[in-house]
Amino acid sequence: MLKLILRIAAALVVALALLLAGSRFAADRREVDEAAALTVEGSRMIGTPLGVIHVVERGPEDGVPVLLVHGAVGWSGMWVDTLDVLAAEGYRAIAIDLPPMGLSERSDRTDYSRQAQGLRILATVEAEGMTPILVAHSFGAGAVAEAMIADPDTFRGAVIVDGALSLGQDGTGRTLPWYLAWAGMRETALAASVLNPKLSAWLYKRFLYRKDALTEAQHDLFRHPLTRKGTTPAMAAWLPTLLIPPRGARSTDAAAYADLDLPVLLIWGTEDTVTPPREADLLSTALGGAPVTWLEGVGHIPQVEEPAAFHAALVAAIDGLSRP
Repeated sequence: MLKLILRIAAALVVALALLLAGSRFAADRREVDEAAALTVEGSRMIGTPLGVIHVVERGPEDGVPVLLVHGAVGWSGMWVDTLDVLAAEGYRAIAIDLPPMGLSERSDRTDYSRQAQGLRILATVEAEGMTPILVAHSFGAGAVAEAMIADPDTFRGAVIVDGALSLGQDGTGRTLPWYLAWAGMRETALAASVLNPKLSAWLYKRFLYRKDALTEAQHDLFRHPLTRKGTTPAMAAWLPTLLIPPRGARSTDAAAYADLDLPVLLIWGTEDTVTPPREADLLSTALGGAPVTWLEGVGHIPQVEEPAAFHAALVAAIDGLSRP
C-alpha cells in the first residue's frame, strides 16, 4: 500500500513538473512580438532620461492634461474607454505604461521599485512640459504618491482609485518565499497563472465583485501586450515589488501626506476586498480628510465593474481639480 501511495505521489509530482515546464515553454512560443508591433490607436513613445515611455493619448492638445496610471499587470490600453470619456469632456487624456507592463522600454537592468516608477512619471511629465491631473488605480497609486510627494508643484491634483499603498508597512528585511526566490521559479509560476491565457480571465475575476462585468473584449485588451518578447522574465523581475512592501518609500509613511500641498480625491468600491474600504479611510485621514466617492456594490476595478458610475465620479473629480 505504501509503495502504491509513493508511486501515485511521484506521478503527481512528475505531472505537475511537466505542466509547469509546458507552461513556461508555451510562454516562450507566445512572446514573439516587438513593442512597435503592439501599438494601438493613439500610441506614442516619449523619450526620457529613464528610458522610452509608451503612452496612449486622446483629446485636444490644448486641453487640461490628465495622466492616467494603471495597476499591477495593467497597461495604458486598458484605459481606452476612460480616455474617450475624458477626451469628450475636452481633456487631453494620456495613459502611461510603467515597465515592465505595456510597451515602455525595459531591460534586465530596469529598476522596478516604487520610487523608480515615481521618477518615471516625473520624467515623462517634464519631457512633455505639462502640469497634469493624476489618476492612479490600485498598484499605480504607489508610483503616483512617490511622484506627488517628491515634487507636488509638478501636478494640479490627483484622483486615487482603490489605491494599493501599503500605508504603515516597510519591506526592509522581508524576503520572498523560498519557492519564489529563484527568478526561474517566478517565471514558471507566472507563465502557469497570470500570463496563461487559459487562466488569466479566471484570475482577473478574483479582483472583481461583479464578476460577470468582465467582457471578452476587456480580457483581450488585458492580454494584448503580453505577447511582447521577454514578458515573462521581465514580469518575474518585477514581481518582488508587488509581493513585498517597498523599502524606505515615502509613500508608505502616513506622515509624508500631512504636508502635501496638493488636492487629492479618492474613488473607492464599497465591496473592494483587495484594498478594502478601511484603506480608503486610512489614506483619507493621512491626507487630512480627503473626500471619498464611494461606489456601491463595486469591487477593486470600478472602471470595469460599473463604468458609467465610475466615469461620472471621475469626471466630477477632475472637473473640480481642473478649476484654478
